[in-house]
Amino acid sequence: MASAVLGDLTSTSALAAGNLRQAQGKSIGVFTSGGDSQGMNAAVRAVVRMGIHVGFRVYYIHEGYQGMVDGADNIKEATWTSVSGIIQQGGTVIGSARCQDFRERAGRLKAAANLVKLGISNLVVIGGDGSLTGANCFRQEWAGLLEELEKKGEITAEQSKNCSHLNIVGMVGSIDNDFCGTDMTIGCDTALHRIMESVDAITTTAQSHQRTFVMEVMGRHCGYLALVTALACGADWLFIPEWPPEADWEDHMCRRLSELRSAGSRLGIVIMAEGAIDQKGSAITSNRVKEIISTRLGHDTRVTVLGHVQRGGNPSAFDRVLGCRMGAEAVLALLEAKPDTPACVVSLDGNQAVRVNLMECVERTQQVAAAMKKGNFENCVSLRGRSFRNNLEIYKILSHVKPPNNPQQHVFNIGIMNVGAPAAGMNAAVRSAVRTAILNGHQPYAIYEGFEGLAEGRLKKLNWMDVGGWVGSGGAKLGAKRTQPAKLGLPQIASKFKEFNLSALIIIGGFEAYDSVLQLAEARPQYKEFCIPMVVIPCTISNNVPGTEFSLGTDTALNAITDICDRIKQSASGTKRRVFVVETMGGYCGYLATLAGLAGGADAAYIFEERFGMRDLQTDVEHLAKKMVEGVERGLILRNEKCNENYTTDFIYQLYCEEGKGIFSARKNVLGHMQQGGCPSPFDRNLGTKLAAKSVAFLAEKMHNNYKEEGGRVVVECNEEDTACLIGLNRRTVQFSPVTHIKSQTDFQDDMTRTVSIEEAEEFSMTTTLTPVTHLKAWSDFKHRLPREQWWLKLRPLLRILAKHESVYEVEGTEASIE
Repeated sequence: MASAVLGDLTSTSALAAGNLRQAQGKSIGVFTSGGDSQGMNAAVRAVVRMGIHVGFRVYYIHEGYQGMVDGADNIKEATWTSVSGIIQQGGTVIGSARCQDFRERAGRLKAAANLVKLGISNLVVIGGDGSLTGANCFRQEWAGLLEELEKKGEITAEQSKNCSHLNIVGMVGSIDNDFCGTDMTIGCDTALHRIMESVDAITTTAQSHQRTFVMEVMGRHCGYLALVTALACGADWLFIPEWPPEADWEDHMCRRLSELRSAGSRLGIVIMAEGAIDQKGSAITSNRVKEIISTRLGHDTRVTVLGHVQRGGNPSAFDRVLGCRMGAEAVLALLEAKPDTPACVVSLDGNQAVRVNLMECVERTQQVAAAMKKGNFENCVSLRGRSFRNNLEIYKILSHVKPPNNPQQHVFNIGIMNVGAPAAGMNAAVRSAVRTAILNGHQPYAIYEGFEGLAEGRLKKLNWMDVGGWVGSGGAKLGAKRTQPAKLGLPQIASKFKEFNLSALIIIGGFEAYDSVLQLAEARPQYKEFCIPMVVIPCTISNNVPGTEFSLGTDTALNAITDICDRIKQSASGTKRRVFVVETMGGYCGYLATLAGLAGGADAAYIFEERFGMRDLQTDVEHLAKKMVEGVERGLILRNEKCNENYTTDFIYQLYCEEGKGIFSARKNVLGHMQQGGCPSPFDRNLGTKLAAKSVAFLAEKMHNNYKEEGGRVVVECNEEDTACLIGLNRRTVQFSPVTHIKSQTDFQDDMTRTVSIEEAEEFSMTTTLTPVTHLKAWSDFKHRLPREQWWLKLRPLLRILAKHESVYEVEGTEASIE
C-alpha cells in the first residue's frame, strides 16, 4: 500500500549526458540472501537494467553467499532481456540460500577469488540484517583477502589492483519489516496483502458459525505484521512481542470477547505474532489462547497459522515500485562510491529514498532485541520508530468493545459525509471517525448521500457498534454523491447545519470534497452556520487532491490495475509478439497510469501532464519493434483516460496495429470502473483509520477553543483560515492545510508539464503541521482538477529507462541518519 518513496533531491543526475557511461569497465554483482520476500525480483531487474544503462557489467550471483563461494555457473552475466517478465513474480529468480561456508574466512577467501576473477568490486545485497552484516564484514576484510590470494597465486597483481576496494550497497528484503532505519522493507506490503486476504476470507465463515478465530502471523521477533493486520481488520485482541499483555490478560481478553458477543457480534478475531510473549518473556502460543477462550467462554474457537503463504504470491504494486526505486538508487550509489565510502543501505524515509550507514542500522536493530531480552518493552516500541508507536496507539484507542465512560462538559455534534465517487478506504475512515468522536465524548452524525442527503435531512446518529466490520468494506456505506453545496443552494445547506446543530464537519472524498469545503469556507461571512471547524479527508483513486501526496483509494486501485495487467500479459503467453494498449482512470491525473506502468513493467505510459505527439508515438512503436527483434515478446502501453482528446485509446491502438504489421499484433483494454471496486488494501485501511483519528482530534481541539453560550445552547463559532482544512500526508508529516491557501497557489495555465519527486510509503509519522483549505486553492488547477505540483512525475524517467528508453533520471538518495 506500501507503502512506499522519495522527496527533494540534493544532486542532479549522474546520468546527465556527459556522464552517462561513467561506469564503463566496472562490474556489479547482485544477489539475494536469507529469507525470500516478494519484490526482490523487481529490485534485481532494476539493478540489472539501471546498471547496464549507466555502463556497468552486471552479474547475477545465484543462491546468495553460497553461490558466491561456489562460483562457476553460479555467477553469470546478466543481459537486458534476462530480466524480462520477472517483475510480477514472487520469491527470487536468482535463488537464496543460507551459507555456513561464508561464516568462515576460508569461505570468504573463495568468494573473493571468484569475484575478482570476473572483475566484480561492487555488490548489491538484498536481504535481512544478517545478510547485510555479512557483506560489511566481507568489505572490511577485502584488502587482506586479496593480499592473501595474490600471495597464493590465485589472482594476479593486476586483478588485485583493479579490484582494490569493495563497495557495498544493501536493500532490505524482509516481510517482517524488522530492520531499523527504513519505514518499509521490500516484501512487507505484499505479506500484509496475503494476510488480509486470509483474514477477510475467514471472517465470512466465522460469522456464519459464530466462531472465534485465533490467527497467527509471522514475526518471531517483530510484531509489525500482526499490529498492522489488527489495525486493518479491527481485531478484537492482539499479541505482539513488543507489547506483552498485562498479568491478567486472560480475564481481560475473555471479558472483551464476551462483551462483543453480547453486543451482537457473530465473530471474534484474535491476531497474534508467532513470537508473542508475556511480561515475563514466556511464549504465548495460539493453542493456549484457543484453549482459554473455549474453556472459559464456550466459544467455538479455531486456530489458523498462516505460515509461509505470507511469503508467496505475486508482489503488490507498492513492493514492485519500491524494488524498482531502491534498485535504481543502489546502482547510482555505487556509481558515486569512492574507495572510502562506507557500506550503506537504501532506505525509505517517508516519501524519500535515503542512503543510511549500514552498520548504524544494524546496531539499532540489535538494540531492539537487547531491549526485548531485558524486558524493557517501552524502549523496544520506541526503537521500532514513530510509525510503529503510532500504529500501536491508534489500535489501543479503536479496539475498545464499547465506548469508555468519558463524560465531557459539552457534547458536540460532528457531521460525517462522503462527497465524490466511491473509493476504497472510505468506510475505514468513517469507522475511525465515529469511534474516535465517541471516545472524545462527542456525537457523530452520518450524513447519507452527501450534500443531497443533507439537504433532505438524511442524518442519523451513529453509535460504536454501528460501524463494526466497516474497516474492510469496499464502496461507500454512507453513499457518495458529487453534488456540491453551491449547486443545491447555500441557504438550504446552512439551515440544515443549524437544524442539526452541527459543530464540526468531516468530508471524505476527492476534488469535489475539497472544493465543497472551500465553498463553505468562502461563504462564512454570509452564513455563520459555516463558521465551524471542517476537515477534508482526501479519498479518490485519481490521487489528484492538492495538499497531499496520497489519497485514500489510490493504492487499492493501483493494485487492481497491476493485477489486471499481469493477467492481460499472461493471456498472450502462447502468442508471440503482442502489444497491449490499456486505458486507466484518473481523470486528467496520470498517477495511476505512471505507477501502474512502473509496477507492471510497461514500455510507455501516456499522461496529460507530459505532452506527447505523433513523433513520440512513432518513436515508441519503433522502440517496441526493436525490442521484439531482440527477444522480448510482449509489450504493455498504458494510457490515462484524458491524456489527450485527439490521441484516444482507439487511435493509439490502431496506430500500433498499422505500424506493427509483420512485427507484432496489438490488443486494447479499457479497464473502467473495476478500478474503483474491491476491498481496500491494507495501506488504504490503515491510512483511512489514521487520517480520520487525527482529523477528529483536530476538530475536538478547535471546538473546545471556540465554543460559547448562545440562546440557551452551546454553539461553536470560528472563521479563521486554519479551521477549514484538508488533512494530507506529505513526506513523513500529516499536515492540515487551509483550503484557501491551496487555492491561492493555483496554476490556471494549460501548460501542465512539471518535474517533482517519488512514491508510496505505507507508513508515516503522525507529526502534524498546519496549512488552512483556502490556502490549498493556490496549489490547484481547477480546470483539470490537478495539484500544481505532483511528486510522482520524477518517476517518469525511471519508467522509461527500465523500458530501455534513453532518459535522464535524477539521483533520489540523500545521506541520512536513522531516527
